[in-house]
Amino acid sequence: MQTSEQWSSKIGFILAAAGSAIGVGAIWKLPYVTGISGGGAFFLLFILFSLFIGFPLLLAEFVIGRSTQKEAISAYRSLAPNTNWHWIGKLGVFTCFLLLSFYSVIGGWIVIYFSKGLFGGIIHEGADYAAVFNTTISNPLLVIIAQLGFLVITILVVAKGVQNGIEKASKILMPALFALFIVLIVRSLTLDNAMEGVKFFLAPDFSNITSQSVLFAMGQAFFSLSVGVSVMVTYSSYLSKKESLIQPAISIVSMNLLIALLAGLAIFPAVFSLGLEPAEGPGLLFVVLPAVFDQIIFGEAFLLGFLALFLFATLTSAFSMLEIIVASLMKGNDAKRTKYAFIVGALIFVVGVPSALSYSLLDDVFIFSKNLFDTADYLVSNILMPVGVLLISIFVSHKIEKSTLRKEILQHSRLGSIAFNSWFFIMKYIIPCVIIIVFLDITGILGLIVDLF
Repeated sequence: MQTSEQWSSKIGFILAAAGSAIGVGAIWKLPYVTGISGGGAFFLLFILFSLFIGFPLLLAEFVIGRSTQKEAISAYRSLAPNTNWHWIGKLGVFTCFLLLSFYSVIGGWIVIYFSKGLFGGIIHEGADYAAVFNTTISNPLLVIIAQLGFLVITILVVAKGVQNGIEKASKILMPALFALFIVLIVRSLTLDNAMEGVKFFLAPDFSNITSQSVLFAMGQAFFSLSVGVSVMVTYSSYLSKKESLIQPAISIVSMNLLIALLAGLAIFPAVFSLGLEPAEGPGLLFVVLPAVFDQIIFGEAFLLGFLALFLFATLTSAFSMLEIIVASLMKGNDAKRTKYAFIVGALIFVVGVPSALSYSLLDDVFIFSKNLFDTADYLVSNILMPVGVLLISIFVSHKIEKSTLRKEILQHSRLGSIAFNSWFFIMKYIIPCVIIIVFLDITGILGLIVDLF
């Protein structure tokens, strides 16, 4: 069944899709992964993966969704009937389910900090913000309640649909987030020793790069752009046939890279100025932000505003994850949207509880030296997403008629055959090779092959 949902405008689609990409990936995860992966060299790899792999893939998912006007699973089935390629859509749905299960935990942490800012205050002179964060996430009841609250908000917005829920929220929240980021960066860059943080973030030092860093950079690019899980297939299925696909893709990648840059410039100068450790891990943002706003007049108010916008940016990403699952279940029947939103949301909450308890009751449970939260994150970002990307690149270049691809990509665009052929070459040859090489290296197979020669 073809979807009856539509974005009301191109800008609404761009902001909603950018909201899907911009959130925990760019604001929370990128700074701490950059911190543990070598700084500037990692960030450069992230940019290259975003431009030369993420952008073509984003465009590919747009083609699949807009050409069929169907949600992820049905879109693949429509383009390749009587085959098993629709399992790419099912893999995307499963990945989003698992992703949202631990993503909602982070959303819960933001809810806790926002609530503290409203009712008790976060900034206290001489406070050990690292200790405050550790105490917060080690409270099992608190983190579970906060996770549930975050998911309830997500469910309610998705239940309202595309235009009335997701699009309206994104149009307000994304511009406000950019504005407050500028305020934070200005203060962060004027702190003592701030330039050391800028150097760490922007000056590449390739001696710190390992095969694991390359895998993390690739996974971060996919995570930040929401590619590889067919989220953008579902979102683009709501886009009018009258709109260009090129311009939204460029806008989304550009906005995502800009936010990533802003996040790094806000965080790392403060990290070095305050004598903190850039490899702090998942808590980096929650430790640095209060310390930075502590240095600003009316810092508590600014911190509260930033947390509100960070929460909303995180929610816009959560909307897209829940939307792909709900859309795949209701298959264009909007009457079932609310029911499925609540059922799926409840299941995600249950599956996410172990991740929420990874720093308290289950802090002694490890899988391959990672706690449950980090295991879920690693599985999604560094295995499931790259596998999804590999399958999508193969599907688009081998299972969709080249004339269909050309029509969808060049429609309402000034680009010509050279640009299209370059994109097709990247999809067919470059992306599969890059992903396979990175996986071979991470498993040690590539090293063995090199040793043989």
